[in-house]
Amino acid sequence: MEQGNKAATALPVVDARIYPRGGLDVLSRAEVARLRDASAGGMHELLRRCALAVLTSGSASDDPRAARDLYPDFDIQVTQQDRGVRIDLNKAPAMAFVDGEIIRGVAELLFAVVRDLAYMAIELGPQYAADLESGEGITNAVFGLLRNARILHPSDPNLVVCWGGHSISRDEYLYTKQVGYELGLRGLDICTGCGPGAMKGPMKGATIAHAKQRRTNTRYIGVTEPGIIAAESPNPIVNHLVIMPDIEKRLEAFVRIGHGIIVFPGGVGTAEEILYLLGILLREENAHLPLPLILTGPTIAAPYFEQIDRFIRLTLGDAAASRYEIIVGDPVEVARRMTRGIKQVREYRIAQRDSFYFNWSITIPEEYQRPFVPTHEAMASLDLHQGRPAPALAADLRRAFSGIVAGNVKEESMQRIEANGPFEIHGDAEMMQALDALLRAFVEQRRMKIAGDYKPCYRVVT
Repeated sequence: MEQGNKAATALPVVDARIYPRGGLDVLSRAEVARLRDASAGGMHELLRRCALAVLTSGSASDDPRAARDLYPDFDIQVTQQDRGVRIDLNKAPAMAFVDGEIIRGVAELLFAVVRDLAYMAIELGPQYAADLESGEGITNAVFGLLRNARILHPSDPNLVVCWGGHSISRDEYLYTKQVGYELGLRGLDICTGCGPGAMKGPMKGATIAHAKQRRTNTRYIGVTEPGIIAAESPNPIVNHLVIMPDIEKRLEAFVRIGHGIIVFPGGVGTAEEILYLLGILLREENAHLPLPLILTGPTIAAPYFEQIDRFIRLTLGDAAASRYEIIVGDPVEVARRMTRGIKQVREYRIAQRDSFYFNWSITIPEEYQRPFVPTHEAMASLDLHQGRPAPALAADLRRAFSGIVAGNVKEESMQRIEANGPFEIHGDAEMMQALDALLRAFVEQRRMKIAGDYKPCYRVVT
């Protein structure tokens, strides 16, 4: 890397030249030319936004426009070299550098951004649109993205996906660290949405446990997507980052690579993830699949999980609640139950001759795979009425929460709401009352935003 002069801006910035290693350093000239053309074309603004997110890794803001406003002149260029690429950074955040050298972990995340966005532009471009018209094609695309990111390892099952909010209390955060510590002592690796809060805590706890157990080949996987990464920049512990094209492929990636799932307290994004998974597990073809699912938090979070449980039973029925267990205030028991559950997953995969590193056996219907664009019309037309099959209702409930997530943290949706007012959500009176109560609780408990007053991006119509 070559160090440049700091620009005279409000915050210190750096000009730098970086030569990627691993995955981007052994390329043909044709591949480099395609990567350069993709980064200079329609994806350049996306590349700039995602690169800025990782260069400000550890930021406490969840406003997707904050980093852009702080570093308005930042730019990134991918330049062709013989058999490789060079990344030029102009007016990059100085916080990503130490004594003129880019922090190694930040550099790795930056390379991951270039790798994944280039893969999307080249391998999932318009000429391959027909391949994404079927559920099988979408799953193959998810597999290809994960394999290209070197996420898929043919080793014994040990990957725990941890879901939870980016805006949680201090006690809840410490609890996620304790659970991560107990998981790490048992040789389990961690996968999260890569951001702060409940996405960082389990990784942080696991690092200490892995060090005590002298485990060096450890994985802290962060799975994100372009619309979220700017608001939830990767936490510093992530050592494997993968950017999926949209939220649906991100959710499928979690389910395909995870061997067990733990849900910590969170907000609408966490509710979206729970509904996505339960809707899939409630399908008849998935009823027999072992996949441990534990909802857990400190003792003070007991009312939170009681409310989540009531909402799930009201909307999806007791069958949905039977697919998870709630453990409050006991990190050791959480880790023990998860370890036993993953052992059952291993035995099942062996019996079914399914891979350990990618769950091919689980059936994910196309309605769960198709990207949902949360426009005002799409949100108002969601079919949230009793009497529908639970998997279908779960799919639309998931979309409702996904739209609220977008309204909270995705710049495009925020602009729609600023122009046209809040999204409206319609449905059965009882269901809408329960939904409204749940969302109000999230607001009152400050689970929507990290800082500042929250202005709802939605309106529940009862």
